[in-house]
Amino acid sequence: MDMQSVIHFLYPPRCLGCGVETTEDFGLCGTCWAETPFISGPVCDACGTALPGDDPDERALCDSCLETARPWRKGRAALQYEGNARKMVLALKHGDRLDMVRAMARWMAQKLDAFPLDDTIVTPVPLHRWRLFTRRYNQAALLAREIARLGSLPYCPDMVRRLRPAKQLREADRETRFRTRIHAFDVPAGKQPLLRNKRVLLVDDVMTSGATLTGCARACLAAGAKEVNILILARVASDP
Repeated sequence: MDMQSVIHFLYPPRCLGCGVETTEDFGLCGTCWAETPFISGPVCDACGTALPGDDPDERALCDSCLETARPWRKGRAALQYEGNARKMVLALKHGDRLDMVRAMARWMAQKLDAFPLDDTIVTPVPLHRWRLFTRRYNQAALLAREIARLGSLPYCPDMVRRLRPAKQLREADRETRFRTRIHAFDVPAGKQPLLRNKRVLLVDDVMTSGATLTGCARACLAAGAKEVNILILARVASDP
């Protein structure tokens, strides 16, 4: 019996969602898979949210992206932020479930073929240093690093800098979110040469209004990036 078989015998693979034994590492059981709202079929080209209908149109936009112009070119999401997907995202974000990163990044990496990847640098949406100190890790950075590895793309963990801590804006309207976050990011001078005439793939765990991603994308474009695209783990179905 080889070492991997021994490890599986002693520590059998378990579902990331419910913990029951599964046949492979870093996966979901059949029940949790069926209950997880993976996004497929027609999607908004700017944010990746699922759209009604059966005929994919790469130029289609959701109501939110029609209402609010996005500074990035394309966006895709792996999950709709509801039900089992919401439970798993919160477990990663606040429950120290770092064992979920590998599977989640794999789900996200399946969307890479939607983007032009030549001259692309992968970078995460940053946490403010004080938030990073208290949480100990940036889940977006962990996802971005694994996606870069899966896609054989260059990775820069600190391309974008958050200038001030994020306020809790769960009850805020769209205008307040954008006003608060749109100027909260920049690209440090030392990183700007890396961006010139490059594409940036911004990675984050959840997109709600898009205010945070807008701030990051604008910072990259102002620093010389020729294009920004976004890849997110989960898209909130409708903006508050």
